[in-house]
Amino acid sequence: MTSKPRLLIFIVAYFAERTIDKVIKRIPTSLLDVYDAEILVIDDGSADATFSRSVQSSRDPDLPFKLTVLFNPVNQGYGGNQKIGYHYAIRMGFDFVALVHGDGQYAPEILPDLVEPLRLKQADAVFGSRMMNPRDALQGGMPYYKFIGNRILTTFQNWILNSNLTEFHSGYRVYAVETLKALPFDRNTNDFHFDTEIIVQLMIAGKKIVEKPIPTYYGDEICYVNGMQYAGNVMKASLQAKFQKANLFYDRRFDCEPVNAGEKYPSKLEFDSTHSRIIEIIPAGARVLDLGSGIGAVGAALKQKGCTVVGCDIAGGPLTAQFDRFVTANLDDGLPDFAGEKFDYILLLDVIEHLRSPEDFLDQLRKVAAASGAELILTTANIGFIIMRMSLLLGRFEYGKRGILDLTHTRLFTFATMRRALAAAGFDISASEGIVLPLPFVLGNSWLARMLLRINRRLVRLWPTMFGFQILLRATARPTLERLLDDAHSAADEKLPAALQQIGNAA
Repeated sequence: MTSKPRLLIFIVAYFAERTIDKVIKRIPTSLLDVYDAEILVIDDGSADATFSRSVQSSRDPDLPFKLTVLFNPVNQGYGGNQKIGYHYAIRMGFDFVALVHGDGQYAPEILPDLVEPLRLKQADAVFGSRMMNPRDALQGGMPYYKFIGNRILTTFQNWILNSNLTEFHSGYRVYAVETLKALPFDRNTNDFHFDTEIIVQLMIAGKKIVEKPIPTYYGDEICYVNGMQYAGNVMKASLQAKFQKANLFYDRRFDCEPVNAGEKYPSKLEFDSTHSRIIEIIPAGARVLDLGSGIGAVGAALKQKGCTVVGCDIAGGPLTAQFDRFVTANLDDGLPDFAGEKFDYILLLDVIEHLRSPEDFLDQLRKVAAASGAELILTTANIGFIIMRMSLLLGRFEYGKRGILDLTHTRLFTFATMRRALAAAGFDISASEGIVLPLPFVLGNSWLARMLLRINRRLVRLWPTMFGFQILLRATARPTLERLLDDAHSAADEKLPAALQQIGNAA
């Protein structure tokens, strides 16, 4: 016999002595036909009789549910109280947790309808929306200023987060507990915009949200939300999430994207980028050594141009099988032996900033480049990019999952410091250029992305060190002293007979 899924009906309560008993009694007993359901009330430090009324309800012999009542000795705030309840659901092994408000604003009668998509595995979270039928919200007593504010904020958030929810601001939600385990909700605010932050986390984590229409009820309950402050916090959190996706901001709250090694450093061939620029530079039929080849996107594109490609990285990627040869090596341990091999180009794309000792690596690379006669094409992030400079001006220097301040970067370079590093390692730089922001990663192939790319392109041409998101340098290796000494010996041996003859003739 299959056991019923466990459902926790979690009631957040604050100064709810007049309503808490009614809310508990309105929870449909039909839930017990489908779920092993329990109720949890957490009184968030109320100074009234909320706790005692809840305890009294728990002792009602006619209550069909097990009811647990907890009390926060220190008020945790709306978001902080939710954190405790969700942690309880995780610790006690529930499958689903439904958030209900103790003031009766959200109808407990429709809980079965809200939980059903989770039971059927059609969603990871279900939100009750008052705005799926907007007229119902006004008819249910939602103040007009709140209705307008709700619509404006939701429209803004959908635009910023590329979503299509009808409402971001309902507090009637049901979550799969396994989904909550995947979210760092404990890092969220304790304030009212906790609800927005957890929505953002769900979206970043790729979880499926289903909305269900719910009735609207506004009575004489006390509202503890400062509307303007709430709106500001909601907009700020949404923008922070957007900036984090653009790798311009980092906060551990929003570090919940599914791990996918193939997407850590994805292909940038479809738009202006270091990748597409490399394909333009390297001619058909060239012999290429791709160091730190990653998923293999650039090498595979060069193969399509008829190039011979040898790749090298700590592990192969999904496209490296197309290479002529692949060498497995950790570049931090030094370059593999490529003695005797001839290359026209050596690629070092977004690698140098990850190495423990870039200077030592460049010394080794010079020997390989000099011996094979190859041109080095190196790209790296530009820490002098205008946004980084502005961030420092504002006192921010935050590492993130990708971008200039990638958490795995060990060294950061400007155009000048990268040129000096190459010169010190024995390279002569033949070309230098700035590369635009990878805006399509953030905005997609939209009109806005295309417009901003055009602007960025012009600015990069005017001032590459300021507006170039990445640095691209082309360089050739000067012969090593060992090679020069060998050449001097060879030249001397070649010229010696003629010199001796001259000496003899003079005598």
